[in-house]
Amino acid sequence: MNISVRNAARLAGAGLRALLVLTVVCGVIYPLVVTGLAQLAFHDKANGSELKVDGKSVGSGLLGQSYTLDKKDKDGNPLPDPKFFQGRPSAAGPNTENTQYKLLVSGASNLAADSKVLLDSVKQRRADVAAFNGVSPSSVPVDALTASASGVDPDISPEYAELQAGRVAKANGLPADKVEQLVKDHTDGRQLGFMGEKHVNVLKLNIALKELASGE
Repeated sequence: MNISVRNAARLAGAGLRALLVLTVVCGVIYPLVVTGLAQLAFHDKANGSELKVDGKSVGSGLLGQSYTLDKKDKDGNPLPDPKFFQGRPSAAGPNTENTQYKLLVSGASNLAADSKVLLDSVKQRRADVAAFNGVSPSSVPVDALTASASGVDPDISPEYAELQAGRVAKANGLPADKVEQLVKDHTDGRQLGFMGEKHVNVLKLNIALKELASGE
């Protein structure tokens, strides 16, 4: 009986020591080492690809955001600001679960390709984008008409950015050629030269646009 008790106590002590060691190693030392290495080697990415202007955070390069006026349309939706480049449409919905925070829930519409609702929304977006930018509906690229799977795509195609350049230049009182050059300067190529498509980060482009408009 005494031997069994001593064995049980010894095993319990070994288990407790293992628990304490693993807690310190896995719960303290490992996270600190990984966090430290991430901050040293990938500082921007480890902090959410945060973009700052004059020391103030203006968003993440990985998340799209809206650029709207205080005015709203007949349906109660904020009107887009003509002074800024606009991103892709979004099907992200309001946060209805944890109402403590005011956020958008990332996601797609999940409408089928033959959905009449999707077809009607694409037609309406084509008309709205064409009218807003003063161009022909046939010149509106597909990424201006369809929402991304996440609803927070930070990028648009160079074609969509170029389509908006004239409107943006006029609204900001800037030469069109300078705004067009700004788009070219902020067009990123395919990853590794063959993955994905050429794209323009809307937030980075608008930051540069604001600097150009202010004469900085």
